Amino acid sequence: MTDDITSNSSRWQTIPVYPCPVTLATPDATRSPLGWPLAALLRGWSARVDALAEDLPDGTRCYQVLSAVVHDTPPSQAALAARLGIDRTVMTYLIDKYVECDLVERQADPTDRRARRIVATAKGREVLADLDARVAAAEEDLLGGLDAADRATLRRLLDRAADGAAHDEDRCAVVVQGMDATSSARARPRPAR
Repeated sequence: MTDDITSNSSRWQTIPVYPCPVTLATPDATRSPLGWPLAALLRGWSARVDALAEDLPDGTRCYQVLSAVVHDTPPSQAALAARLGIDRTVMTYLIDKYVECDLVERQADPTDRRARRIVATAKGREVLADLDARVAAAEEDLLGGLDAADRATLRRLLDRAADGAAHDEDRCAVVVQGMDATSSARARPRPAR
């Protein structure tokens, strides 16, 4: 089945449209496309984390910045922007806002006096610890259809698969890009058939 695109663009004449499976509870569930269950889990995860992070300035984006700042070596602002796939100019405004909210601060880099490192404040670490615990509970809820052993196995296998697929990529950046892709796909109006 195909949809014809009749806009001014001659690049896209026809696009194949594949029906999306409604459920994975079919006899051939082990052979279903990998993208559908991964996208369903990412959408579920994003919805839960968006709700948990709604009190933060910029919601999930602030959670991702705080997480990167706390769980890794304090990055420079430019390195943090590159890691999370955020434009450097936008990152400047985000960090300014998080400094005003006392979540992070800019500190001089002891190895390069011209550079600044982004470091979480005590309040930022406290906010992140609380949110990390609530996100962990939300993840358990998301995977509630699996017993504890299956959840642990799934996490281990997903980590291994992600390491193999993105061995040279930053995990946070990969998640941010995936969330942005699912958000924009949901926001885009579907063409009339």
